[in-house]
Amino acid sequence: MDDIARLARLRETTGHKVFKGEKGIGTPSAPINRRDKNVQSLPMTIVRLFIYFLDALSVRNAVKMALQSGADLVIFDRYIYDEFANLNLRNPVIRAYVRLLMKVVPRPDISYLLDADPIKARARKPEYPLDFLYTNRQAYLTLRDMIGDITLIGALSVQDVTHEVIGHALSELSFASHVDTDDAPVAWQQSA
Repeated sequence: MDDIARLARLRETTGHKVFKGEKGIGTPSAPINRRDKNVQSLPMTIVRLFIYFLDALSVRNAVKMALQSGADLVIFDRYIYDEFANLNLRNPVIRAYVRLLMKVVPRPDISYLLDADPIKARARKPEYPLDFLYTNRQAYLTLRDMIGDITLIGALSVQDVTHEVIGHALSELSFASHVDTDDAPVAWQQSA
């Protein structure tokens, strides 16, 4: 999302100056306390709704440009779904907003939700409180149910996740009949 997110400087400033969040990326030896997507106040939600609308337009434009480039395959490391998961999806107004933006943003042919155990995720990258990680995980699962067509990949090892993603992608893509699926995960791992 970093390449297509709009008002990135405003987002960063808000997290650091307004909400007193720490800068950087947390590590097990140097945890930090971020204050951005975990701030769920009404004013911040209203700001998010505006920013996410701009991001939806940006995603739409990025997809359009990618399709016009003649590329055979376009991969987004993140998508607008990451932003939707930061909203209170239990709220019917927010759910209606997400459905509206899903009419603006093109649907990917293939989408994955890579599940993670919140305790293990926090141990690996300590940036957010554990209760937020549980809430955010549930928001992703709710979003998956709302939107549909998102394949859930369980909390597995990196090697097993790689195998699952590539195996599923090859079965879904039109060129899958031309690729040996037994060799694909090995080739992917070597290039990573």
